[in-house]
Amino acid sequence: MKISAIDHFVLTVRSIPATCAFYERVLGMKAAEFGGGRWALSFGHQKINLHQAGKEFEPKAKSPAPGAGDFCLISAEPLGGVIRQLSEAGVPIEVGPVSKSGADGPIKSVYIRDPDENLVEISEYE
Repeated sequence: MKISAIDHFVLTVRSIPATCAFYERVLGMKAAEFGGGRWALSFGHQKINLHQAGKEFEPKAKSPAPGAGDFCLISAEPLGGVIRQLSEAGVPIEVGPVSKSGADGPIKSVYIRDPDENLVEISEYE
């Protein structure tokens, strides 16, 4: 077997509308309803499926919980622009910019929190 990419992952959230609004406003993702009341955030060739806490779809993680996410997103623009846009949106940077190791080499990253306190790393390759 050879895995080639990530298609989607799931975040369990307290409020799907608040999560959609944040990711659209701050990170430029597109929220869309699909499959009979399910919601996802699309970006590039990937998406984040959303589960409402207490109303998760099956199958699901063994212990789904809001705020348990920790993931890295690669920006299509330089990190300086990301930092400026986060400031304009009133989103505090928790850590960074810092140097880290990405899947394809060194990255420069900033870390923010979404409405559920998931840790969202936004990076650019150096």
